[in-house]
Amino acid sequence: MKQTYSVSGMTCNGCKNSVEKSLLKFIEIVEATVNLEKKEVEVLLNDEISVQNLQTGLADKFVISEKIENVDTIFKEEETSQIKQLYPLFLIFTFITTASILIHYRDWQIAEFMYTFMGLFYVVFSFFKFLNVKGFATSFAMYDPVAKTLPKYGLVYPFIELVLGFCFLMHFQIMPALIFTIVILGITTVGVTKSLLSKQTIKCACLGSVLNLPMTKATFIENSIMIFMAIFMILKLI
Repeated sequence: MKQTYSVSGMTCNGCKNSVEKSLLKFIEIVEATVNLEKKEVEVLLNDEISVQNLQTGLADKFVISEKIENVDTIFKEEETSQIKQLYPLFLIFTFITTASILIHYRDWQIAEFMYTFMGLFYVVFSFFKFLNVKGFATSFAMYDPVAKTLPKYGLVYPFIELVLGFCFLMHFQIMPALIFTIVILGITTVGVTKSLLSKQTIKCACLGSVLNLPMTKATFIENSIMIFMAIFMILKLI
């Protein structure tokens, strides 16, 4: 196994060679490579050895210690990486929202905005699923409860989204479309929640299999927004 240690007191190649030779005297160490700039040494171990024992084999001018990772830096790097991965999702949401606002800004009505947003949401997202229906169905079955039990449901799902999208955009059978939205997205949200709580690394299938999106809270939020809109409009229609 490999282990990295911090070593203070190293100033030149002579120090580098001295530390490497001293560490290689331990039978537990197979290889030792010093990075002079980072003041670190990477060792390949065939058995465990304490830092205290390593220190006894070095000259007094060198102090070896376990490398302490910068937790804040690691967290920021992971957060930045996740944001980059989710960029297509955020971009699509921005375009759909902007388009819905522009269509209705002259005669603004919240209900009309929501119908347009939900319609565009379904049509756009179904488009990405249609690019590789089988690939989507495989990814979808990883977390959707119904798709896990009935694999063919994943193959039909893109068509369901497309039909719902047309219903909202054409104002056709709005009430059934709203109820259907709550049901299918509610089921998916249950699966997403379970995946997030279990901290499983699962690919999100919301944009099909073409884009590699991680399952994150953004997926939960996206479904929650649609469910909230559907409930709001049902209450408004009753």
